[in-house]
Amino acid sequence: MTEYTITKEIIRGKLKPRAKESHKGDFGHALIIAGGKGKIGSAVLATRACLRSGVGLLTTHIPACGESVLQTAIPEAMISVDSNDKLFSDNIGNFHFKTIAFGPGLGTAISTQKAIHHLLKVEKIPMVIDADGLNCISLNKEWFNLIPENSILTPHPGEFERLVGSWETLEQRTELQLEFAKRLKSVVIVKGGPTYIASPDGSLYINTTGNPGMAKGGSGDALTGMITAFLSQNYSALDAAILGVYIHGLAGDVAAQKTTEYGLLASDLIEAIPDALKAIL
Repeated sequence: MTEYTITKEIIRGKLKPRAKESHKGDFGHALIIAGGKGKIGSAVLATRACLRSGVGLLTTHIPACGESVLQTAIPEAMISVDSNDKLFSDNIGNFHFKTIAFGPGLGTAISTQKAIHHLLKVEKIPMVIDADGLNCISLNKEWFNLIPENSILTPHPGEFERLVGSWETLEQRTELQLEFAKRLKSVVIVKGGPTYIASPDGSLYINTTGNPGMAKGGSGDALTGMITAFLSQNYSALDAAILGVYIHGLAGDVAAQKTTEYGLLASDLIEAIPDALKAIL
């Protein structure tokens, strides 16, 4: 195992400048599948964070109950509406997306599990999988081999335990994380203080940004959106994960200077993404 600490210098070397003649098609078209009745906020947060992180085009797929909410809250996003009013249930096919993210606020209903199974069977582009997307997969571990290579999984410790089993020490958890990344040929992030990123090549990256104020609902949804944006902009899965995690934490640090760690909200973090990027560029 090779271990690295993520620093501003590393991030500055990875973040690509934008050419003056660029257009929206140069920065990818992503699809985010998120939200359920009572959790449309997850879709709003992931969508806003993705757009703040530089994606060119974004479509968000949501249950019908969230259409007016999302269209009003984030007019820059395009909306795909599920046939179900309350949850994700449709069989989705990709014709033009650079990457697909799914999980925040979806729930684990049988119809949602079936829709995720279909998605994994028919799509082989890199995916960002979070929250209930991971929980649905943990209920169907035979789906592991359907996860496309170069995807990015973003569990918190509880979700990671449901995927791979329990551990007693941080060292054991890290070994499980590296083994899982190698098995899936994908990047596995275990969120926390600090966040660890495992690459399928056996390298481990430890983040240095973030604060306890981010231990609040919605922070993970924001991270999903940010990583999705970078993956859509032609960054490798590993670089997208490293950039997303570091800038997510830095945005939380910037926002906490104003809100305090007690008062920090995920929406504050998202609004601080531009200032976090300014601090790097």
